[in-house]
Amino acid sequence: MTAEPAVLRPAAARARRAVPLPPAGLALAWLAIAVVVLWAIVPDLFTGHDPINGVPVEKLQAPSSAHLFGTDALGRDLFARVVHGSARSLSGAFVAVAVGLVMGTLLGLLAGSVGGLLDELVMRVVDVLLAVPGLLLALTAIILLGSGTVNVAIAVGIGSVAAFARLARAEVVRVRRTDYVEAAFGSGGRFSSVLWRHVLPNSLGPVVALAAVQFGSAILAISTFSFLGYGAKPPDPEWGLLISEGRNYLATSWWLTTLPGVVVVLVVLAAGRISRSIGREDR
Repeated sequence: MTAEPAVLRPAAARARRAVPLPPAGLALAWLAIAVVVLWAIVPDLFTGHDPINGVPVEKLQAPSSAHLFGTDALGRDLFARVVHGSARSLSGAFVAVAVGLVMGTLLGLLAGSVGGLLDELVMRVVDVLLAVPGLLLALTAIILLGSGTVNVAIAVGIGSVAAFARLARAEVVRVRRTDYVEAAFGSGGRFSSVLWRHVLPNSLGPVVALAAVQFGSAILAISTFSFLGYGAKPPDPEWGLLISEGRNYLATSWWLTTLPGVVVVLVVLAAGRISRSIGREDR
């Protein structure tokens, strides 16, 4: 067998280092998301404890076989509150991503397909929005809309519209200049029909990948606003609120903030891993 030329060895080594992440990581990410979604849909399948009413004599118990995540200051099972709270956190994240995805994609599609003065106007507005930190923009929207999980989700979605619009506009401009789109216009295709059948479907790949990233970011943002008191109100469970409720007991009952925080981090990491996979498939 012929030995590999020395001059090719560095390139081969670089190629080996560029191997994508193993499929096991992606499988674990999908498994984590699937479990959390099942928590939100059928929480009673995973826990039989009441997330609202506790047993006072069992307050502040450390994690054990009886209480996987321990109990809080009112004797409520923390794992049950995390499981039941996933419905609020995930539904809020879905609403936020849907708002950003729909509004941003429509703006990007409009700007990239029409061009001219409209494109310049939309992009300058997007530039202004991108110059403002997302959390500050969302906080401004919360002040206008009011507190509550739904309003917080809408506000977080509004804060992500600019990112979706810029990416969608770039993809629409790229697809708009391809030969098959020009041929569709040249063969007498209507503007709206060509956009719907050819431009939009072929522009959505990177936008969907961004939506997966924004899903994790939306969970973080909604948890942040709930931690600050703008989201769900006690005694309703929500991940950010659970972390907030446990911060006063951090020195003596670490599990009250640590374990809900670990769940949030794992879900965000899983969403990011899935988004990277979608991005590579699109390329």
